[in-house]
Amino acid sequence: MKSITAVIVEDEVHSRETLKSFLKEFCPEVELLDMATNVEEGIQKISQLRPQLVFLDIELQTGTGFDVLQKVNHLDFHLIFTTAFEHYAIKAIKFSSIDYLLKPIDIDELVMAVQKALKQAEQESRQNLFENLLNNLGSGSKEAKKICLATSEGIEFIPTDQISHCEANGSYTDFFLTDGRKMMVSKNLKEYENMLSDMNFMRVHNSYLINLSEVKKFVKSEGGYIVMNGDQQVSISNSRREEFLKRMGI
Repeated sequence: MKSITAVIVEDEVHSRETLKSFLKEFCPEVELLDMATNVEEGIQKISQLRPQLVFLDIELQTGTGFDVLQKVNHLDFHLIFTTAFEHYAIKAIKFSSIDYLLKPIDIDELVMAVQKALKQAEQESRQNLFENLLNNLGSGSKEAKKICLATSEGIEFIPTDQISHCEANGSYTDFFLTDGRKMMVSKNLKEYENMLSDMNFMRVHNSYLINLSEVKKFVKSEGGYIVMNGDQQVSISNSRREEFLKRMGI
């Protein structure tokens, strides 16, 4: 059986022991090396033990999980954040394609996250993912951030202001970039709608999510449609036309 070494960084005794118990019972592939209770211990354990997987609580009594990431001396482990609530940082975490688990931890979600870590354990350093996360956390909510897009060719970090629009493609999403490129990503459009909703993006149709800053014109004829700066035509549903026109100041 393929295995993976792990460290838990969690300051709440109950949460720490529950996760340890769940791993032992439901994730036998995980070899738990040790547990830490605060930022300083977390940095020390990760640096000394070099685990392949780290379960990292976002809120620690002596700081945050992000403090651990900034100070640890290597970033070549798979990371799973844990948090007790829908934290302001969850969107930044999703942008950076990093896993997280909401407490109380669901066993099925834990098993899925561990299986994903097992598949990725042999990948190269994940430093770029973590750096992108920390950069996004430091940006204002409306400033351009970089979103991590995993394609069949690898991972790309794309500034949100370089996205023209997104189109649903079954359980996948096609990204159309301002430089003319097209990227297919293995997540559905609804997930990206949730991520980009406060970045001046709008779902104008079941099949389309657009960057309002990239709209070239709105054509009223033929039921109405939108033309993007790259001259691509995007359909707009009748139920979303009024909101679109309002947001465009029309």
